[in-house]
This record gives sequence, structure tokens and C-alpha cells, in this order.
Amino acid sequence: MSIASGQRGRHLTRRLVQLYAGLTLYGISSALLVRAGLGLEPWGVLHQGLAERTGLTIGVVSIVVGAVVLLLWIPIRQRPGLGTVSNVFVIGLAMDGTLALLPDGHGLPIRIPLLVLGIVLNGVATGLYIAARFGPGPRDGLMTGLHRLTGRSIRLTRTLIEIAVVTTGFLLGGSVGVGTVLYALSIGPLAQVFLRLFAVPEPDAADAPEQEATPGPDAVDTPVVAESPEGAILRR
Repeated sequence: MSIASGQRGRHLTRRLVQLYAGLTLYGISSALLVRAGLGLEPWGVLHQGLAERTGLTIGVVSIVVGAVVLLLWIPIRQRPGLGTVSNVFVIGLAMDGTLALLPDGHGLPIRIPLLVLGIVLNGVATGLYIAARFGPGPRDGLMTGLHRLTGRSIRLTRTLIEIAVVTTGFLLGGSVGVGTVLYALSIGPLAQVFLRLFAVPEPDAADAPEQEATPGPDAVDTPVVAESPEGAILRR
């Protein structure tokens, strides 16, 4: 095996480990927010509301919603990557697995630490999987696709989508509270820090053929990562 091949292999391995570690951690962090019971992140509110109405687990609802949102990529001509498809399934499975093992939090001395830990871990997860550069999540791609299609800013597009999501989820019975507000205020700065911390160095010139052959991320998620520190932080 040549030195260049070994470098390409290590580079790809690191990206894959980051991708799946980040997605798994995202599911775990979302489960912590559910157990804290103090309000969920915007899409979590919708997932919980739908779970209440359908009797499905919140993780299964997350998978179904992710698949439906991914179908909406077709008319707006977004192209999914490995991370996009993995996002649909891994987060929901990790979330349901964590909820099956983690009991409900009782009393604020337990629920507040669960909330804070969930938000911080969510920021870590966001930095891990986006920095892996395997494509944005279905919901993120919907946002960036609508931004490109309408010409509206990422910030406005994201805000309108999340208002619609939170409102619908709340009307269906999802949990909105102080945790929802704290998440909205915290996730941008947290993800900015962890995106920088987990950034995967670009392969050197010897690795150029590998990068050109990698589908999805270079065409899809580069503008997504670039927008994230400005408050357009992407969530699934």
C-alpha cells in the first residue's frame, strides 16, 4: 500500500467515525432533553407531538419525518450524501435506545442537569457530524435548498421553518418550555466551537483524487458548514 493510499484510508476512516459518533450522540442528547421534560429542540417538539398522536416512539417518528423531508429534496434539487441517509436512521435508533435505558428525571435537581447536558452534547454531536463532510441532514438540506430556491437568507429561512415546526408540534402536544429557548440561544455558539474543534483537515495534494471522487459533501454541505457559525446552525 502506498503512503498516499494509507493517508486516504486514514482520512476516510476518521470522517466515518466522526459521522456515526456524531449522529449517535445526537440521538442520545435528544433523549436527554426528552427525559429532562423542560422543553425540546424545535424538530423534537414536532416529533414528540406526532408521537403523542400516533402512538409510535419518538425515534420512529424522527425516522419517518426525516424520510418525508428527504423526499422534499427532489423538487428543490438537493443531492443527499452518505451522512444525509445515515442521519435519517441513526439518530432515531439511538434516541429510542437511550430512552429505553434512561428513566424519567424527577425533580429539578435532576432535570436541569439533564437539560444542560443534553444541549451541550447536542452541540458536540453537531460539530462532529457536520465537520465529517458527508452531507447535511434532511432538515438542513431542506433549509439550504429553500434558501437557494427563494433567494431568502439562511437565517430567515431557518427561522420560518422552525416557527412552523414548533407551532405544529406544540399544537399536537409536543413539549415547549425553557429548554426550547435555552437550546435556541445556545446551539449556535456551541456548534461553532465544536465545528472548529472537530474540523477534519483537507487531504493534501496526494489525496486530491480521493476528494474529487467523494460524492455529496463537496457539492452539498460546504455552504452549510460555512453558514453555521453565523447562526444558521444545522440540526439533523
